Amino acid sequence: MRTRLCLLMLLGAAGLFGQQKKVLVTGRGISWIPDMKVVAPNVNFVEGRAGSVAKEVTDADAILGEVSPEILKAGRKLQWVHIYSAGVERYRFPELVNSSITLTNGKIIQGPEIADHAMALLLSLTRDLHRAIPGRAKEEWDRDGYRAIELRGKTALIIGVGGIGSQIAARAHAFGMTIIGVDPKDIPYHPAISQVVPPDRLNTVIPKADVVFVSAPHTPQSEKMMGEKQFDLMKKNSYFVAVSRGKLYDTGALVKALDSKKLAGAGLDVTDPEPLPKGHALWKFENVVITPHVATVSDMLAERSRELVLDNVARFAKGEPLRQVVDKARGY
Repeated sequence: MRTRLCLLMLLGAAGLFGQQKKVLVTGRGISWIPDMKVVAPNVNFVEGRAGSVAKEVTDADAILGEVSPEILKAGRKLQWVHIYSAGVERYRFPELVNSSITLTNGKIIQGPEIADHAMALLLSLTRDLHRAIPGRAKEEWDRDGYRAIELRGKTALIIGVGGIGSQIAARAHAFGMTIIGVDPKDIPYHPAISQVVPPDRLNTVIPKADVVFVSAPHTPQSEKMMGEKQFDLMKKNSYFVAVSRGKLYDTGALVKALDSKKLAGAGLDVTDPEPLPKGHALWKFENVVITPHVATVSDMLAERSRELVLDNVARFAKGEPLRQVVDKARGY
C-alpha cells in the first residue's frame, strides 16, 4: 500500500495524471516565484528573462507581465495573461482582444495611493500650498496674498468611478464634499456618492462641479472626453485634477481654460504628451501642479500586487474564477 501511495505521489508531481500547468513569470513577479510555489505546488513556474520569453512561452499556459502580438502568437496554449499595471490600453491588440485568453490586471489595488495623490493635488491648490512651498527655499515668511478654499460644501465630479474613482469619492466625501460620478457601468450603492450618470450626460453635470477629477481608463470612447466644450462648461474658479491617463483630456483646451482664467487651477499627474516636454505651455502656469505620473507609487502597492498575483495563481491552479478580470472589448 505504501509503495502504491508513493508511486501515485510521484506520478502526480510529474503531472502524469493531468498535464502540469506552466506559468511564465516576468518582471517584478519573478521575485514572488518562491511564494507562488507554496500556494500552487503543482504548477511549473518558469522565469521569463530577457531573450528567453519567446522560447518559454511556446508551451506556457499563462504569462505574468507584459505581452506583445509576437508573444501571443508564440504562446499558442496561453489561457491567462496578467498585467501588473491598471491600464491595459497598450495591450488591446487584436491578437489578445479577439482571443479566448483571460486578461487580468492591477485595477482596484492601485486605488488608495492614486486617490491620496488626487486629493494631494487638489489640496495643494485649494490650500495655496503651490505658492507657499516655494518660499521655503527663499526662507520667506510671507502671508501676504495667501488665500485658501474650504472644500466642505463643494461638489466633486469624478469621471470614472472604478477602483480609483470610488476611493477618491470616499476621501472627498470625508472633506464634506458632495460627489457626482460619471461611469458607463451601473455602480453599486456607494455611501459617498449622491448621483452617478452615464458618459453621455457628462455635459449636464459638469456645470455643478467645483472640481472635476479624471480617473477613468483610456479607451477609444473615453479619449478626450474632456474637450473644449467640457472645459467651457466648468464653473468659473473651479479645479481640474487628472490622475489616470493624459489622453482623456484635450491639452490644448485645458491650456485655453487656464489662459482665460476660467479655472482656479489644475493638478496633473498624467499629461498628453507624456513625459511633458520642456517648453510646453502647461509648465508656465503658477496654478498648475504637475507630478511625473507617480500617483501609483506607495509603500504598500507592491504587497497588494503580490497578494493579488498569489491569489490568482492559486485560483488558476485549481481552475477557479480569477480576480480583476478585464473586459477586453471595453478595455477595463
